[in-house]
This record gives sequence, structure tokens and C-alpha cells, in this order.
Amino acid sequence: MTCPICHAETNPSFRPFCSKRCADVDLAKWLGGSYAIPSENPDDFDELMDELEKAKSEETPPRLS
Repeated sequence: MTCPICHAETNPSFRPFCSKRCADVDLAKWLGGSYAIPSENPDDFDELMDELEKAKSEETPPRLS
């Protein structure tokens, strides 16, 4: 099995990755939104839009000095 990030042989300690570095790169891609699991459920879209509207309304406008 090869590492999905750099394609080197995997290390059993970090499987399916070859190192902690590649595991961290993969985690950063998930957290940064580079990876996504597609959804066909229309409720997911509605929920996303509700959360975006909520976040937008909670934003504090910049203070003018």
C-alpha cells in the first residue's frame, strides 16, 4: 500500500500514510475544505444556507476610529 499524499510505502504506525507529516497534510486538507463529501440531500443545502445567513448576521462590522 502506498501513501495517498506522497505515494511512498506506508508506515504501520501512520497507516494509511507514510509519516506524521503526510497524515497532517491530509488533515489540513480536510480542515481547509479541500476535501468534501458530496451530498444529494436537499436538506443539507438548506441547513448550509441557514448557517451562512446566521454567521453573516452575527458578523461585527469594523469599528471606525
